[in-house]
Amino acid sequence: MLLIACLLPLTSIAQSDWRETLRQWLMKEDIEENYGEETLELFEQLAADPINLNQTSREELEQLPFLSEQQVEGLVEYIDRHSPIRSLSELQVIKALDYYTRHLLQHFVYVGEMAPRRLFPPLDTVAKYGHHNLMATGKIPFYERRGDRNGYLGYRYRHDVRYQFNYNNRVKFGLTAAQDAGEPFFTNRNKWGYDHYSYYFQLRDIGRLKELNIGMYRVQMGMGLLMNTGFYLGKLAMLQSLGRSSRLLTAYSSRSSANYLQGAAATVQLSDHWQVMAFASSRPVDATLNMDGTARTLVTDGYHRTPAEMEKKHNTRETDLGGRIGWRQGSLYVNANAVYTHFDRSLQPQTATLYRRYAATGSDFFNVSLDYGYTNYPWSFAGETALNRNGSLAAIHSVSLKASDTWSLMLLHRYYDKRYTALHSGSFREGSSVQNEHGVYLGATWQPSWSWQLQGYVDYAHFPWARYLVSAPSDAFDALLSAQCRSHRWTLYGRYRFHLRQRDDSEKKNLLNRTEHRLRFSADYSVTPQLTLHSQADAVASQFQGKSSRGVMVGEQLRWQWRWLRTSAVLAWFCTDDYDSRLYQYEPSVRYDFSFPAYYGRGLRSALQLRADVGRFSATAKVGITRYLDRSVIGTGLQQVNHSSLCDLLLQLSCQL
Repeated sequence: MLLIACLLPLTSIAQSDWRETLRQWLMKEDIEENYGEETLELFEQLAADPINLNQTSREELEQLPFLSEQQVEGLVEYIDRHSPIRSLSELQVIKALDYYTRHLLQHFVYVGEMAPRRLFPPLDTVAKYGHHNLMATGKIPFYERRGDRNGYLGYRYRHDVRYQFNYNNRVKFGLTAAQDAGEPFFTNRNKWGYDHYSYYFQLRDIGRLKELNIGMYRVQMGMGLLMNTGFYLGKLAMLQSLGRSSRLLTAYSSRSSANYLQGAAATVQLSDHWQVMAFASSRPVDATLNMDGTARTLVTDGYHRTPAEMEKKHNTRETDLGGRIGWRQGSLYVNANAVYTHFDRSLQPQTATLYRRYAATGSDFFNVSLDYGYTNYPWSFAGETALNRNGSLAAIHSVSLKASDTWSLMLLHRYYDKRYTALHSGSFREGSSVQNEHGVYLGATWQPSWSWQLQGYVDYAHFPWARYLVSAPSDAFDALLSAQCRSHRWTLYGRYRFHLRQRDDSEKKNLLNRTEHRLRFSADYSVTPQLTLHSQADAVASQFQGKSSRGVMVGEQLRWQWRWLRTSAVLAWFCTDDYDSRLYQYEPSVRYDFSFPAYYGRGLRSALQLRADVGRFSATAKVGITRYLDRSVIGTGLQQVNHSSLCDLLLQLSCQL
């Protein structure tokens, strides 16, 4: 029945939301390294606080990560010449915006009134027209892990609470309190209740003060060689933005306890052409310690469930100071960036291990960079060159051509010295960090009509020094081709990816190629305006040292909406040889919940979600069941469940006033 259901709708949703686009962008590495979760968090915030095109600026538009430099320039030029905009349909006349970008953009912008901006709105106006949003989320597992019986310090329920006040995207403040399953609540070292709190206060566009953040915040400068605590666009999503350099300063409201700064940050417009940004941060971090009290590794998973994990909580303090001074004339810009980081414990990783030989060591770190760019439609150029405290170099440059409405090209080159270290970097790469890599990426998009889109890239990387599981210089090659065809009621999507990486053989004497082929077909069909179907089939085949590993997964999703009620249902069957052939399937979920689990072995996955929107209140419930057909025990260690299936319930309540 499942196979028949998957074959019936050879087809897409005419009015899919931004989550559908994000689902197509993400690949295995983005999900496993949590970049998908961080990107989802950013998109959720942008969708919740859309931009008024009649009262926006270049800086606001640059917050949208999927816009290329040419598209930002085209939007700014059109708004300057033709404001006020009367309808989003006017975006069709902007040459740089293709159909897919306009379709995605409508979820993050709107056409509002064009009113003169006051230096600072009166407090009574802020209080009257601001919006309050309160949201609570909880996850209830109907199973028991070994650690729940003996090992974890807290109960097995995960929950969080979010509150935010927002006035016109100019005044924003809020608090997020989060608790992972197994963490103590109002006990042990969590005497203040939740394990993690995110708090923030943000002001925007107050005269020459472009932005002020107090509390927790994210900073992204240039192309990420120095500082990127925000998000990272993977290789496929990079084709959408065509390698645009980002300068992002925004509040941090995530439930994650890693990858943020805490203190104050501000951006000031000194003149028409000069702008300065500065930040100061001091926050506790987790670390695994050596016997002499130095820090061996920084721990970023945020889990504090066991006595050993709790011992690492906030045992080290990190201080960060930095800033940027930038100049812009039209579409030409240059920014000088600097970041200084100090730890109250010295970082002393095990550098005797070959692949850790050039890991960051010491307690003080200093990095500087220049990022620059120029756009002259249809061409765009962006780059960043950085140095660390020892003078080691990292550089990344991209050139893009938006030749017409139908096709675009992008070429990206990066060089990261093996001795280059930057603790907060996050940029385009094949490896696990901005270090020890030299590569070239070429991507293209062709859209012959509004109904067809072809995308593809090839990426070659060389690693001059040893890496994890690789004891000699090695290479990697990655290639992808995707195609999408849509009509008013359906969409067909397919992509093929070939990925090659070299790894040590079992005796660590020679390098062998580990190859991986991944294939995906999906079809969406709009049966009625209220009912849509999504069918997906994935296959993977990997080979290493003469051993082959294969896997396949097919699934069906149904989405139905009637007035105040929305529902979605998921059913998937998977069969893989082992963990190396694992597959991922996106599931609709509650807001701010990233649901893209990995499946391996043999089994079935089913989920049902209901959402009711009544007035200013919203309630969502999702129940999910994973049934394995090849095992009676799931997981290992404290996560072990002595059963062949997992069932959990996710609940979310929200109120907007």
